[in-house]
Amino acid sequence: MVPFAALSFASPALATPKGVYARFAQCPTEIPGLELCQYAETTSGEVAIGSTKVPINKPIVLQGGAIFSGTQNVFYLLPAKNGESLSKTELNVPGGLLDLINCEEIKGSGFFEIIERGTCKALFENKTTGVTATTELVANEHNPAILDLANVFSEKETVLTLPVRVHLKNPLLGESCYIGSESSPIELHLTEGTTSPPAPNKPIKGNRGEITTEEEILVLNGNSLVDNAFSVPAAEGCGGFFSFLIDPVVDLKLGLPSAAGHNTAILTGSLRSVSAEAVIASEK
Repeated sequence: MVPFAALSFASPALATPKGVYARFAQCPTEIPGLELCQYAETTSGEVAIGSTKVPINKPIVLQGGAIFSGTQNVFYLLPAKNGESLSKTELNVPGGLLDLINCEEIKGSGFFEIIERGTCKALFENKTTGVTATTELVANEHNPAILDLANVFSEKETVLTLPVRVHLKNPLLGESCYIGSESSPIELHLTEGTTSPPAPNKPIKGNRGEITTEEEILVLNGNSLVDNAFSVPAAEGCGGFFSFLIDPVVDLKLGLPSAAGHNTAILTGSLRSVSAEAVIASEK
C-alpha cells in the first residue's frame, strides 16, 4: 500500500534542479525512498466518450515522483510538489453547450424546471456556450497511479494506470460538473501495445516511440499510449443546485454511463524518467 503521508505530500522546493533536470522541479525529492522522477507531456491525441470526441490540442503534463511498489519494475506515482501532478489543461468540447444540451430537454412544469430552462435559454442568447473538459487525477493510497517500466520496453500490457475524472465547465454547468470521482473514477489502463476492447470498439495499437537519453534521463519521443476498453460513469453535480435536472440531460447527450467498448483515449507525446538521485545531485 502507498504510504498516505507520501501521497498527500506537497511542500515548497528547497532547491531547484538545474540544466536538463530543470523540468523535474516538481519531483518530490524530499520523500524518503523516492526512486524516480517523472515528466510526461501529451501534445496530441483524443479522448472519446461515446460519440463525443475531445481532441487534445494543448499540452497536458503529468509530473511527480515514483516509489517502488514491491513488484519488480513497477512503481507507484507520487504527487508533484506543487500539487499539480496533472496539469489543469482545459480542452474545448466540440459544439460546446449547443451540442451538449437542448434547453427543451429540461422537462417539467414545476418552478425549478421553469427557472433552469429559462437560465439555459438566457445563456444561449448571450452566446455563453463554450464548454471545456479538464482531466483530473484522483489517485489515492487505495487506488494509486502506477507506472510499469518493464511494459514500456516490451510494448505489451499496461504501461500507465491512471484513475481520473473529467471536469466539465460552463456557467450553466457550474463548477462541480464531473464525470467520474475519487470513489468511482474512470480507470485508464494505457498501453503501447494492442488493446483488446469489447465490441463495438476494435483493437488499436500504441507506440513506444524513439528511445534516447539526455545525460541520465531516459526519453521516449513520439510515445503513444492508448486504451479503448474502459467504462465511464454518469455525470454528477452539473448545474449545481439544479443537478437533478441537468445531470440527466448531460448523461443523455453523452450516453452516460458508457460501457467499456464505447470509449477511447489516445495520448501521444513524450515521456521522461530519471533517478531521483540524479535530480537531487543537479540541485547542488
